[in-house]
Formats: sequence, structure tokens, C-alpha cells
Amino acid sequence: MTEQEFRHWAASHLAVIERSADGAPVNVLVLSGGGGAGAFGAGVLSGWNRLGTRPRFQIVTGVSVGALIAPFAFLGAQWGHRLSVAFQGENGPPLLERRVFGWLAALFGWSAFRGAPLRSLEDRNVTPALLRAVAAQAARGRLLLVATTDLDSGEIMVWNMGAIAAQGGQPALRLFRQVLIASASIPGVFPPVLIPVRASNEVFDEMHVDGSASSAFLFAPGIVPILPQEVKPLHGGTIYLVINGHLRTRRKTTRNRTAAVLLRSVDTELASDSRARVKLVHSFALRQGMKLRVTEISSSYRLGGFTVALDPARMKALFAYGERCATERRVWAGALAVLNRVASQRADSPDKAPQCPVRAVAGE
Repeated sequence: MTEQEFRHWAASHLAVIERSADGAPVNVLVLSGGGGAGAFGAGVLSGWNRLGTRPRFQIVTGVSVGALIAPFAFLGAQWGHRLSVAFQGENGPPLLERRVFGWLAALFGWSAFRGAPLRSLEDRNVTPALLRAVAAQAARGRLLLVATTDLDSGEIMVWNMGAIAAQGGQPALRLFRQVLIASASIPGVFPPVLIPVRASNEVFDEMHVDGSASSAFLFAPGIVPILPQEVKPLHGGTIYLVINGHLRTRRKTTRNRTAAVLLRSVDTELASDSRARVKLVHSFALRQGMKLRVTEISSSYRLGGFTVALDPARMKALFAYGERCATERRVWAGALAVLNRVASQRADSPDKAPQCPVRAVAGE
């Protein structure tokens, strides 16, 4: 995003967002990718709901699994039970349904796993009622943004989900679901999503995949170094950043196997990208007079890789972990405190019980 593009966006949106806050500071929720580790973010929101201290967010953004969580976070605590069912329900099928030829399908086809379970999940959860609720909140000036990666252009694509919902009807519902599925479609794991677009009176399909392929989470870091002045509607607000994963990968011996090397490389790249972007958002928050609160999964919690974490039992356990830590008020910390802790962290002993992200009780 260029400075000119940001100014145009600010002129058309920020005044409305400020009015939607009803005189209170603007709150922003940013939900990262992370595969099955997104159960942590869903659990944090559930625990926050139970505490009754969760603020109302004027802006919610989601990437990958964060995109699947984002509509329910946007709509508030009354929709929280849907998150609990999605990540803890016993009746839903496993998300990883291997194709007949397994990894050969990933090499010579679209993906190693079928996309049907993910589509089924979204068909159950993204209903006409949810679409109407998102449209109603968007009409009040609130923003729900989701990112995908457009493989044809190689660029990140940001979708205004409230504007899609406002169109209403089956076409809007279908596009809403397609965007969420595309954002969560890990390349090589799930098939890409073909989204029809119109240009110069012609309709063609764009190929979209996981938003995390472009950015670990959706904020506007590109504007940070060039933004010359404070954006007044944001002053005094708070950014809540949920990292559905570790900000530094655990030290371990990597097997000399192609799949192990690739998976380890992806985990390392995501962690490195996340740390860099946390620093950029911290710089943005300082410049705008905003607070930045960050949570990540403690290094003491062993995830086992983003595909392993898609196992329903692991997701259920991680949801319970996030929910427990949130109800104990042990999830949020300042960005510098989190980054300093990550930089100095040491390996935990194998038999040590997972600790919450914040060891001592912290205010919200």
C-alpha cells in the first residue's frame, strides 16, 4: 500500500470507523495464520468472552485460519459458541482427508489432501444469518478484512468481507465462503480456490490460496516507514495481535528427509516473518499513539507442525489451552516484552507442562 493509497483509504473509512466506536478508542483485532494452531486464537476469544472483558472491535483482520475465525470475532460474544463447536465439536470430519495417491497427488495434482472437508466446514458455519449479521455491522462502519494470495499476480489480495456481505443473496454467500476457504488453503495441502472476476467485460478465474503465503497476518506494514503523521482517529486505540503459533521455532533435530526439511523450513519462515511484522506493527502503534498487545503460543507448548496440528484431538486440546490462559488473564503482553522473551527463550524440558503465554497475571 502506497502513502497515496493509504490516504485515500483513510479518507473513506477512518471517519466512519471512529463514529462506530461511539466516542471510545478504536480497537483492532489481528488474527494470524497457523493451520490447526488457530484453535489457540479461537480458545483465547472464547475465554475472553467468558471473562466478559472482551472489547468491541472496530476493525478485525484475518489470514489463513485467522480468516476462518475472523467473522465470529467480528460479530461478538453472541457468536462465540460457533467457534467452540468448530474447534471442539465431535461431529465434524477431520480436515485432512488424504487423496488416493497421497503426496504424489501434491506433486502431479493440486494438493495432497482434498478440499471437501474444509468446504463442508464453511458451508455449516457461514450461513445466510451470519452474512446478514456481518452486513449489519459493516453498515455501522466496522471493517472485516481477509487476505488471500492471488497466485496469478503473485500479490496479496485484501477482501472487504462486509462489502461482500452487503450485496446479499446466494452469489454473495458463495463468494464469502470462497474467500474464507481460499485464505485457509495451505498450498500443497489443500487445493487452490478459483474465484471468478470480471475485467473489461470478460469473466475469468483467478487462483487464490492461503493468505499466509504473502503475509503471516494482515496489517498495513508497508505504510509504516512512509506514513508522515499521526492518523487522529486511531490515537488512544489498541491493537490486539493473536499469533497462532510460535514467534521462534523450537530447537530440534530435523530429519534428513524432503518432507521434514520442507515443513521445518515453512515453520521457520513463518516465525521469522511474524517477528519482523510484529516489529513493524509496534512502530506503527507508537507513531499513532496506540497500544499494542500481543499473544503467542508459549514455546513450552509443542505444536508438531501446522499439518499435524490439524488433527481434531490436537485442535481441541489447543483450544482448551487458549481458553484457560485467557480466563486466567495470562495471554496479553506488550510487544517489546514478548519480543524480548522470544529472543532470550531457552528450550523447555520435555516433561514440563505447557505454560501460558504470560507467566504472571497481566492487565488487559
